[in-house]
Amino acid sequence: MKESEDLLKVVVTACEERKAKNTVVLNMEQLSPMADYFVICHGTSERQVQAIARSIKDAAEDEGFEINRMEGFEQSRWILIDLGDVICHVFHEEERSYYNLERLWGDAAEVAVSDLD
Repeated sequence: MKESEDLLKVVVTACEERKAKNTVVLNMEQLSPMADYFVICHGTSERQVQAIARSIKDAAEDEGFEINRMEGFEQSRWILIDLGDVICHVFHEEERSYYNLERLWGDAAEVAVSDLD
């Protein structure tokens, strides 16, 4: 299994552990040189958004993955976590519907989260 798929499993599990809503995984390999996967999810409060992001960061670091960059943590409306091959977008519920990244990257194949177990 590719390292990016191992990282993806760590990220999705961390999202699920903090009860992230509507976690979507987009396969970006054919569409973007930035990352292999985008993970998009949301929380219903600033506190939950921070908890999800912190969970992703901690879980990735515990497994030996490096965090390249994390932005937006203080505002907790849209936290971007750059893990190299996987980029996570943790939104507050309102911002997620406004930015609608799933539509923006509509050509990306969606990876079933249930297939990652």
